[in-house]
Amino acid sequence: MSSEENKKLKEFYWPVRVYYEDTDSGGVVYYANYLKFMERARTELLRSIGYQQDQLQQELGVIFAVHSANIQYKKPARFNDELNVITSITLLGKASICFQQSIYLKSTPGTELSTTNPVDLLSKAEIKIACLNAKKFTPQSIPASITKKINKEFYCGS
Repeated sequence: MSSEENKKLKEFYWPVRVYYEDTDSGGVVYYANYLKFMERARTELLRSIGYQQDQLQQELGVIFAVHSANIQYKKPARFNDELNVITSITLLGKASICFQQSIYLKSTPGTELSTTNPVDLLSKAEIKIACLNAKKFTPQSIPASITKKINKEFYCGS
């Protein structure tokens, strides 16, 4: 592996705090909110490489929309929990991006986050995002500037 390859990120981490508004009457995170947490992490991944959602639409004429989502719920998150949303790109296609996303309960202070410890895993998902023409809502190739930047910053593969 080249030094350039070693600099690429395999995973993007985004912290999330569970607010009261995220929970249901049982005090646990409402199931759809896990998808919202994952959406925030994907948005922040794009922002980390210099792209914001409104900029994509206004300057490049594209938007990203969820094509499909396959999510599994393992354990509940509760009010005031600190979570880590871990995102990796499993496939960078011509007009789509496939993500693997996992939500873990943040480790106790002084310990490392374990992405291999299933005890801390709350939810995991495979999300496919499609690139669309912002005006027509039809599939469109991901702009070359975006794919170039993603390929520079992230390892894209399983």
